Amino acid sequence: MIKYPNQMKKMPTKLENQKRNLKKANLGTDFETKLNNSNNYYLNANIASIYKKPTPIQVVKVDYPARNKARIVEAYYRTPSTTDYNGIYKGYHIDFEAKCCHSKSFSFAHIFKHQIEHLITIEKMGGIAFLLIEFPLYNEVFLLPANILYKKYLLSLNGGKKSISYLDFKNEGFLVKEGLLPEINYLAVVDLLILKNKNSTN
Repeated sequence: MIKYPNQMKKMPTKLENQKRNLKKANLGTDFETKLNNSNNYYLNANIASIYKKPTPIQVVKVDYPARNKARIVEAYYRTPSTTDYNGIYKGYHIDFEAKCCHSKSFSFAHIFKHQIEHLITIEKMGGIAFLLIEFPLYNEVFLLPANILYKKYLLSLNGGKKSISYLDFKNEGFLVKEGLLPEINYLAVVDLLILKNKNSTN
């Protein structure tokens, strides 16, 4: 909504809303592309097999311009059943959600409750689960283990902060190195988590 000096208000046009929604939708595409390229590198180098799960789509309307042709004319994204990525690395199940945060803190409004619960369940069952987040403002990527994410989420339900700040990620998470191949080397941090888990069980 735009305000003018005479206090008259102009409602955004449909085209303006579409452009705004498209801009929001593209906020994390560069991060996702780099992440997918990294996973392709891991796969081609026989290091790990980790894939992005497609977002489920609910088809609402289908047009049939010809008998043997069908064209989807209306559809919408459904709520993801679990998380963005999963796969296997060194015999461990890997499961994580990836987010791009364009502010100085990550709000819990940007991740579903069932996704957080899914991550902590994977971790409890011996898998490696985490939140991978990019902060373009600082040009940094962090990995936050599921147990820390879950702890902060529970605090938010009991009067605590409704978000995780950049400093929290910096102090309690792991900085992920970026480079050429892979572009986002998050498995180097996963190696640290695996080593930590082995030491805690010995």
